[in-house]
Amino acid sequence: MTEPTRVVVVGLGATGVAIATSLLKRNDCALVGAADIAPERAGVDIGELCGVGPVGTAVVETLDALPSADVAVVATTSWVTAIEPTLTALIERGMNVVSICEELRHPQLSHADLVERLDKLATDRGVSILGTGCNPGMVMDTLPLLLSSLTQRVDRVTIRRTAQMGRYGTILAKFGLGLTAEEFDAQQSAGNVMGHVGFEQSIAAIAAGLGWELDAIAVDPVRPAVIATTPRHGEHVVIQGGTVAGVVHQARGYRDSETVIELITLFGIFEDSDDLRPGDTLRLDGEQTIEVTAPSGYESFLSTISVACNTALASVEAAPGFRTMSDLPVSALASKGARFR
Repeated sequence: MTEPTRVVVVGLGATGVAIATSLLKRNDCALVGAADIAPERAGVDIGELCGVGPVGTAVVETLDALPSADVAVVATTSWVTAIEPTLTALIERGMNVVSICEELRHPQLSHADLVERLDKLATDRGVSILGTGCNPGMVMDTLPLLLSSLTQRVDRVTIRRTAQMGRYGTILAKFGLGLTAEEFDAQQSAGNVMGHVGFEQSIAAIAAGLGWELDAIAVDPVRPAVIATTPRHGEHVVIQGGTVAGVVHQARGYRDSETVIELITLFGIFEDSDDLRPGDTLRLDGEQTIEVTAPSGYESFLSTISVACNTALASVEAAPGFRTMSDLPVSALASKGARFR
């Protein structure tokens, strides 16, 4: 019988806890450790934190205190420069690393030196490092590239999403949810409200996959789209009436001065009465038109957890060095639901 893959999770916010919970339910891996900087979590049994009962594995505060593992799943920050020390420490310990850091999806665009350092270190240690998630990672980059195999020419990629964010925690602050219009403007000016991180990476990944050289990538400022009239309750936050409940954020990639990639997303805690287009639509225009619509949308939180868990074990089999989703075979990305206990 094949031994289960040993996994640790770093970062136990709402997303990290959900990833750990999912891993605890699988029979192809063993969650052997978890780390979080919050002192109140130190020593807590990870099973208790995940609501499944004690499993005999306590949360630690430092990476050095983690046991050895085959792969580490990191759920801490959106910024690749901030996460580099964590990645370096884990790689030096001989662990493959999968992270949902948005900038890690295709950081060659803006952090080429960092990618070179991580690639060399991971190659030398014989492990891989992968940035992934629902978006970026799958919906706005890998999925359109996969669908593009159905046609020999793509002229334009357009993706529209409505992302229900009610299950997320601290990351909602970067969208400005729960702020009044005046507070939103002030926090945006201060650099605290930036919306989605990862549009540039998704656009660059699409262009690379299609063999396009882009003139430029433009990301618009995020702006309020829905103001709550009464309180709205997410799992970890309450949006008061009179504050921002949803925002719209979009970006474009230009080729020969034409928009060839357009990504538009509504993020928020939405209600059925909101005046917005629900669901997700992906359209490829070219030799033929390929359009895929998910009327209810891809559930952002659950999709992120699923992609992270499904690719975590795939990273162990990946070639050493810095990897992207485009490097993995489709079978490595596929659902592993049959492996649940």
